[in-house]
Amino acid sequence: MRVVIVGCGKVGKAIIDSMAEDKHDIIAIDNNSKVIEDITNTYDVMAVCGSATSREMLLTARVPKADLFIAVTESDEVNMLSCFLARRMGAKHTVARIRETEYNEDGLDYIIKELDLSMALNPERLTAETLFDQLKLPSAVSVEYFAGKKLQMMELIIKEGSLLQNASLMDIRKKCNVQFIACAVQRDEEVIIPTGAFVLEEGDRVAFMVKRGDTHRFLKSVGAVQKQGRDVIILGGSTTSYYLAKILASNGFYVKIIERDEQRCEELAEILPAGATLINGDGMNHDLLWEEGIKSTDAFVALTGTDEENILISFYATSQEVPKVIAKVNHSELAELAEKLGLDSVVTPRKLVADVLTRYARALKNTLSSKVETMYSLMDERAEALEFMVLSDCKLIGVQLKDMKLKPNFIIAGIIRGKETIIPTGDDEIREGDSVIVVATDAHLYDLSDVLR
Repeated sequence: MRVVIVGCGKVGKAIIDSMAEDKHDIIAIDNNSKVIEDITNTYDVMAVCGSATSREMLLTARVPKADLFIAVTESDEVNMLSCFLARRMGAKHTVARIRETEYNEDGLDYIIKELDLSMALNPERLTAETLFDQLKLPSAVSVEYFAGKKLQMMELIIKEGSLLQNASLMDIRKKCNVQFIACAVQRDEEVIIPTGAFVLEEGDRVAFMVKRGDTHRFLKSVGAVQKQGRDVIILGGSTTSYYLAKILASNGFYVKIIERDEQRCEELAEILPAGATLINGDGMNHDLLWEEGIKSTDAFVALTGTDEENILISFYATSQEVPKVIAKVNHSELAELAEKLGLDSVVTPRKLVADVLTRYARALKNTLSSKVETMYSLMDERAEALEFMVLSDCKLIGVQLKDMKLKPNFIIAGIIRGKETIIPTGDDEIREGDSVIVVATDAHLYDLSDVLR
C-alpha cells in the first residue's frame, strides 16, 4: 500500500518507523533538507524536500496514486490544506493532525466533513485519554480496550510479595473466581506467550485479558487491587495537561496543575472547569511539591516538555510513596531506560499516534476472511494485540480452539459474539461475525487466518 507522510518530526518519524515495519511503500515529505537526509539514511523509503501545499511537490510524491496520505507537520493549517489538496488529486484516504484547541473544541466534525478527511488526529487529547484510563485503574501500568470496551487488557508488574509471585497460571486460575487469560509475559528482554504451566516471577510484566465488568473482582482475587484515588497532581501546563485536567475534573477528580509560566497559568485558569487548581511555581522544587501535598496525593503525572525532567521528578514522586506515578516520555530509548530503572507507568505520545495509524492502514487492507478493527502495541512494542472481525471466508470458522494448529507465539485471547463476551477455552469456536482478539509476538498480522501454521 502506498503511504505518503508529510512532516518528519518526532511523530512523523514514529509513523514512518511503524509503517516501514509493515512494509508499506512509503514516501516522506518535509521542507527541511537535513531531516530528509536523515530519513533516507535511516529508512528504505523515498523522501522529497519541499512544501506539501505545492501541487508540483504533491505530484512529485505521487500523491494521486496514494492509498493513504498522512499530514503531521507542526501546523494544523498546513496539515488540513495538504490533505484537502491530496484528496482532490486522488488520494484515497487522508489523515490530518489537528492540535489547536480552537479547532478541537467546536466544529471538528464540520472540518472533517468539509475537507473530506478520513480521520483527524490530536496526539495531546489521545495521550490525555490514555492517561485517564491508567488513573482510573491504578493497579495497571497500561490499559487497553477491545470490542467497544467489553474486553479489557491490563498490564501488571509482579511485585515482591505478590500473590502472583512464584505461582503458575494454572494454579492462579484454580484460585481465581474470575475468568481471565494471561496473553503475554515480558521477562527481561524476552516476550513469551505463556502456557498454563508458566510460573510468574518478580519483575515480570504480564498482560491479562478479562471482561470489563470483572476487572476489579479479578484484581482483588489476585491481590493486585489498588484503590482509585481522587487527588491528582499534574506537573506542567501543556496542552495534554489541559485535556487531562478537563477529563479528570468532569469525572469528579480534584486536580492541581503546577506550571512555572505565570501567563500559561492564567490562560489555563480561565478555561479549565471547577475542580482544577493552578499553581504558579517550579515543580522541580521539592519544597513546593511538599507544600502542595505530594505526600498525600493519590497520583502524580509528569507532563513537562522535557523527558529528563519527567523521569527524574517521577522517581522523586515514587520515593515519596505516591500510589500512582506516570511520566510522559517522547523518546522511546529514554522510556525503555526509565522502565528498566523501575518506573512502572510511562506514556509515549508518538507511539500512541503510530499505533492508531498502523491500525488504520491495516484495516484498509481488508481481506475476504477478516478485517482489523483494533490494534495495540504491548510490552515495549515487542508484541501486538489485534481485534479482527471474522468474515465469510475465514478458515477458522467452526473450528474449536483446541483443534486449531496455531503458529508459535500466537494466542486467541477473546471472542465477542453479539452481546456475549467470551474468555475462550479450548472448547470454544469462532463464527462468522465474531470479533476475535489475537495476541502475537514478532509478527505483523493483516489476516486472522495467518495465525494458522
